[in-house]
Amino acid sequence: MSKLRYGMFGGSEDAFIGKVHRIGAGFHHHLEMVAGCFSRDEEKNQSTAQLLSLDQDRVYKTYEEMAAQEAKRSDKMDFVVIVTPNNTHYSASKAFLEAGFHVLCEKPLTFTHEEAKELARIAQQKDLLFGVAYAYQGYAMIPLMRDMIQRGDIGEILTVNSRYIQGWLLNPVFFSPTEAKPWRMIPKYSGISNSVGDIGSHIEYMVRYVTGLHVNRVCAVMDTFGEELDMNTMMHIEYENKVKASYWVSQIAWGKLNDFNIQVFGTEGALEWNQELPDYLLYTKRNEATQKLVRGQEFLPYSSKNYSQLPAGHPEGYHVAFANIYAKFSQAILDHRQGVKDALKVNDVPSVTDGIEGVAFIEAVIDSAKNDGAWKKVAK
Repeated sequence: MSKLRYGMFGGSEDAFIGKVHRIGAGFHHHLEMVAGCFSRDEEKNQSTAQLLSLDQDRVYKTYEEMAAQEAKRSDKMDFVVIVTPNNTHYSASKAFLEAGFHVLCEKPLTFTHEEAKELARIAQQKDLLFGVAYAYQGYAMIPLMRDMIQRGDIGEILTVNSRYIQGWLLNPVFFSPTEAKPWRMIPKYSGISNSVGDIGSHIEYMVRYVTGLHVNRVCAVMDTFGEELDMNTMMHIEYENKVKASYWVSQIAWGKLNDFNIQVFGTEGALEWNQELPDYLLYTKRNEATQKLVRGQEFLPYSSKNYSQLPAGHPEGYHVAFANIYAKFSQAILDHRQGVKDALKVNDVPSVTDGIEGVAFIEAVIDSAKNDGAWKKVAK
């Protein structure tokens, strides 16, 4: 496979998600990091670049400088990865698109769905690829879940239930209120939402990906516990085909680490997947015992086997999910060069269109919660 060069905006040495992205990209020998702007703190910016062995002339102080200078180079990067807090997603993505670079950006994509739609317009005008890092799609059993639903293995969908619950914000909210708050709890960095934007956005995308159902309207109630942004949110969902669902998002659920669960119930059976046991997919046929399908087995369809990095029984995890996203996004760039139409769709990569729908969902949930749980339509 042809070599591809990439740069990173954000993701300093002490940042969680930037390191995860680099590890995921590092699974692939054809991907090479060549440029970066890792932190507003110049000392941290430089130390991260040294840790990653980058050439000094490709370490930049701002994303504006990075976009402008990289665009002038004969050996310029092929794409940029944006792993900063939410408040710079829009402006940085716009700068890199206008400079002619493909973009892979963390979610939620922007503060508003109108900003996200503008990025989509620029990407289309510039004929550039814009991926959004809904990384859980990279787990091997997720495309299998989608394919089984599309094939009719559970019949017509009756209802969906999903939760994404954690407990990591209990201490700063209740027990250590004077300690520095994570940026996700601060509106100027996070936007209008904390937990719904951070982890609820994964529910919206992943359920849509596996079922093909688009949210039409939402009814939500949320708890802030004295904070500015949401900590715990319950949602009723109505899809465009009138099927109903329930979602629960929380970051104050004591004892829960990263419990992301999706259950889809149909007329002929049900499917269930949990992120903490990602190698398994539970399948229940109508009037039969539940089966446990295991990642990596030879009899599974290509859609699942193609995602497996290790033989069955060797646990895979979060880094591999990111590795799969990078494999697909880089292949989409190479296909795009060869004139393949809709290269992101062909390679099953979450796109800017998915990001738009995700931001519109967040806006509708927060609007509903602020209006005493009134039903709110998701903007199109």
